[in-house]
Amino acid sequence: MRTALLLLLLLAIAAIPGSLVPQRTADPNGVALIYREDPARAQVLESLQLFTVYTSVWFSAVYLLLFVSLIGCVIPRTRHHWAALRQAPPRTPARFSRLPASEIASLPKRDRNVRELAEDAALVLRAARYRIAFYDTPGGASSVAGERGYLRETGNLLFHVSLIGVLVSIAVGGGYRYAGQRVIVEGETFVNARGAYDTFTAGQLFSESALPAFSLSLENFAVSYLEGDPSNLGFITDYTATVQTRTAGSSDPASSTIRVNEPLAMAGTEIYLLGNGYAPTIVFRDPDGQVVLREEIPFLPQDSNLTSLGVVKVPDGLRTQVGAIGFFYPTQSNLESGAYTSVYPDLLNPVLTLNIFTGDLGIDDGTPRSVYSLDTSEMTQLTGGDTGTDSVELRPGERADLPDGLGSVELVDVKRFASFDIAYDPTKLPVLVFTLLAVLGLGLGLFVPRRRVWFRFSSSSETQVTLEAGALSRGDDPQLEDSLRKLTQLIADPQTTTREKK
Repeated sequence: MRTALLLLLLLAIAAIPGSLVPQRTADPNGVALIYREDPARAQVLESLQLFTVYTSVWFSAVYLLLFVSLIGCVIPRTRHHWAALRQAPPRTPARFSRLPASEIASLPKRDRNVRELAEDAALVLRAARYRIAFYDTPGGASSVAGERGYLRETGNLLFHVSLIGVLVSIAVGGGYRYAGQRVIVEGETFVNARGAYDTFTAGQLFSESALPAFSLSLENFAVSYLEGDPSNLGFITDYTATVQTRTAGSSDPASSTIRVNEPLAMAGTEIYLLGNGYAPTIVFRDPDGQVVLREEIPFLPQDSNLTSLGVVKVPDGLRTQVGAIGFFYPTQSNLESGAYTSVYPDLLNPVLTLNIFTGDLGIDDGTPRSVYSLDTSEMTQLTGGDTGTDSVELRPGERADLPDGLGSVELVDVKRFASFDIAYDPTKLPVLVFTLLAVLGLGLGLFVPRRRVWFRFSSSSETQVTLEAGALSRGDDPQLEDSLRKLTQLIADPQTTTREKK
């Protein structure tokens, strides 16, 4: 058991690098960033398997050693416990005064011999759920031994077996687990396929064929604000995503709502509401008025009033590639410096500003690029900043011309978007069951006392019998003396055994 505890501590220490170094399965962009900024350091981290801590050889070795250690702890203890359950309580000790608790009393014989008195005592012990055994000692004395509390060791074994069950569940079930995130704009439909996720992580045993077939449409996203308290004006009290879902083989879609901490169970997965914001519908046109881009673009909130930042990329259709960094203000207001800010999270005075850039967007070479960032190092800025030209400013329904005769841009509408996490975790039920069993076993191990008691009857005269009692507990048991005293009083009371016999 000492070895298992040391390995458990070592496993916790071995998991620390996983929270300090980006993991390839959870943060591939972070790994790529380290390779780009410091290739030598990245190679060292790769050689130490620090980008894949939880599947590394050294982490798996500690995990497997802990598993083997626990099994090696449980098997011999189970054998010993099984043998103890089949054995009779131990023989009566010669000197009760050496035991942690002892009592002595004088009883009238009441026309009964010491063997009959021991049998009467056995009735009391059986009623207190003791296993008993009779022993006759030299000199004509008769004794009864009792033992209880076998559930204590049963609880200890249950706890360790449950811990093994948790480890097996996580190791095996974790291989089939997957989780993906997707941003969905109002009116948009998501089909559950790996390529449709914005980000996706899965276990080693995952297969794309395991993805259940269903679709999810965001019909409406509603936000409730606190309006009656001026000091908390704009405080959000609730988010509600109304969705339409359809599973394979179903004829009609089903309407459901998803709230924070109230996920939707769907085809074996759970769909959680993570974040939300605004997605302006932006249209770019060429100089002839032909639409070259029309897209609802999610802007990421930057503060509690949903001042949001977004990126627009126009790779084709114009004379050159165009990128834009935009700020969206749901309720625009001017600061003293002249800069814009949002003073309320709802759409009371929506304004979109765009800083326009031209040049290479960096997407033609096939290198993956984030849709939420724009590398302007090789681009020319045309509006905003130090260009001397004001940023393009739009309100819903307005259109503005782009610089240098590139065309025009229009803010058509502003919709809401919601970010969903779709997760499948087959370990949840078995881990829950094993955890509850572990808690039950721990409770039994902590609160069920393991006690042994002995009562010896010997004739002290023709009319009196001496009753000697002793008790022993495995581990600390502050109630041992009180328990022995109560049992002795019950056995010494002639009415008790009469009631037990009836």
